[in-house]
Amino acid sequence: MTTTADLLITNGIVMTMDPLGRVIENGAVAVCGETIAAVGSAAEVGSMAATETIDAAGGIIMPGLVNTHTHAAMTLFRGLADDLPLMTWLNEHIFPAEALLNEGKVHAGTLLGCAEMILSGTTCFCDMYLFEDAVARAAKATGMRAVVGEVLYDFPSPNYGPIQKGFDYTRHLIDAWHNDPLVTIAVEPHSPYLCAPDLLTEAADIARKHRVPLVIHLSETHKEVHDIQEKYGATPVGHLANLGVLGANLLACHCVVLNDVDMDLLQQHEVKVSHNPESNMKLASGVSPVADLVERGVCTGLGTDGCSSNNNLDLFAEMDMAAKLHKASRLDPTVMDAATVLRMATIDGARALGLDTITGSIETGKQADIIVIDTRKPHLTPMYHPTSHLVYAVGGSDVCATVINGRVLMKDRRLMHMDLEKIMADAWQIAETIRGH
Repeated sequence: MTTTADLLITNGIVMTMDPLGRVIENGAVAVCGETIAAVGSAAEVGSMAATETIDAAGGIIMPGLVNTHTHAAMTLFRGLADDLPLMTWLNEHIFPAEALLNEGKVHAGTLLGCAEMILSGTTCFCDMYLFEDAVARAAKATGMRAVVGEVLYDFPSPNYGPIQKGFDYTRHLIDAWHNDPLVTIAVEPHSPYLCAPDLLTEAADIARKHRVPLVIHLSETHKEVHDIQEKYGATPVGHLANLGVLGANLLACHCVVLNDVDMDLLQQHEVKVSHNPESNMKLASGVSPVADLVERGVCTGLGTDGCSSNNNLDLFAEMDMAAKLHKASRLDPTVMDAATVLRMATIDGARALGLDTITGSIETGKQADIIVIDTRKPHLTPMYHPTSHLVYAVGGSDVCATVINGRVLMKDRRLMHMDLEKIMADAWQIAETIRGH
């Protein structure tokens, strides 16, 4: 075992989220460079010499959370248009606001989103938006791990214009960020209702050729299912199956309205799903049959969606909601138990993004994406079962340290490498321009 470390996180309950589900009651994690060098008891690992030490003070040491679906720069639209149906919200409010965006505004909004995520324990996020090179640069600058892709749709984009330019932009992103340690590029057609069949098949071809993830909004509302069936004679999932788009590299976001055949197709093609319960509830899209998907073995992660349809990026709140929503909808308190939901927010989320060999669990050799929960709080006292607390009692504000790729980005609730006051001031300034239209 390594005898010295760059970073030692000790004196806490280590929730490894490894294949054995190991929980080390009084444990420690040693980090050398970007990777986890040792995991074990505080007596053994905690005695190592280290350049920097984080004392968990009896709290929880765990993998950083993985947000499998968001639009980070939509922090700029938080609270802009609430209490509206999805299509009204999208067509009458969000799309017009997005027409005002440029690369600088998206970069600023993403910095704000990254600050919020780091402070609430998210270490990796999957983004779909406009001007995604700016998103990638913002994530890289803040030290976050990210999967990013430019949204592709039939009508002209404020960024790239016509769709062929969108494909060119996507290929440019893939080339520019190839082999980056933090940023992965995905191909991201918006949805079956905003993308013609040729667009969907070309996007899938690009993703397969470059061996990158393919990300899409899928079967989000009853209206979408009705319209796609009217137009193509199949459900949205069936439509993608007919086009040959379903595959193990596909991350399907929302998946609210599914029948048994749809779920069988997702299972057979090893499609991954991003569940966004708070957004689905707020937009009254419905309740995704996630418990059925999990029972079928479909890999399912959690996502917050964007801040204009949530309205936060707190994955701890998302875990709590995911567990309770499905218990209520199924009238069964045993479904979506805490252990299942915690996996969705960590290792299963990483697997959904194709990053499970890198992140999502605390294992020797993996990248050091680790958070520490301060449990010295009235609402976390006493603690009988750490897993239960993480899903039902912990909030993002209880995260006291965030480490990504071996680098301490937040400690004692303070961002170490970001000027938060300037980031928030820039967001306020942009909001004034949006308010003026």
